[in-house]
Amino acid sequence: MNLQTYLVTEARFSTHPTVETVEAAIAGGVDVVQLREKATSVRERYDLGRRLREVTRAADVPLIVNDRVDLAAAIDADGVHLGDDDLPVGVAREQLGGDAIIGRSVSTVEAAEEAAAAGADYLGVGAVFATGSKETDPEESEIGLDAVRAIDAAVDIPFVGIGGIDVTNARDVIAAGADGVAVISAITDTDDPEAATRSLRETVVGAGVEQ
Repeated sequence: MNLQTYLVTEARFSTHPTVETVEAAIAGGVDVVQLREKATSVRERYDLGRRLREVTRAADVPLIVNDRVDLAAAIDADGVHLGDDDLPVGVAREQLGGDAIIGRSVSTVEAAEEAAAAGADYLGVGAVFATGSKETDPEESEIGLDAVRAIDAAVDIPFVGIGGIDVTNARDVIAAGADGVAVISAITDTDDPEAATRSLRETVVGAGVEQ
């Protein structure tokens, strides 16, 4: 699974409608799309998710659902991304099947090791930098590049850095060991999401080549 450029949708921080943004991001080369939309109802996410499933499937881009295993199953998403308050990785695997992509949010080496041992396919590590797009507990905020390096040394499964990442600092996150970067406003809150995605992806790919 290619995690280099990972878009997390959030209409609250978007200049354009979510479907339009996702279509533009796909045109710009995005590798993964996550349906987040924390401020909307489950029904609204379901309706949006069905539209995004059509768009991402046509482009052969994985669609991941944030938090909700039931919603991931309902829209036939490729997987789910879990946090501390969500179902355990093993239970999600039982519900979605062995082929499902299951991600887990972590901010410490201990949590990363636990998630890897539980069978997570990838990790979302952060918040690496300060962010206004994702609500985080104080101990999970601005964990910094040293924490990214420590998690890289501790686990073998791939991970993305998330939280306050954009084209100006994505190279540093990759250099610290991340396999990719997950972003919201760096793509969604722009006049040209396609160009923003392309620029971010070029930065990430270039940083990976340098390692």
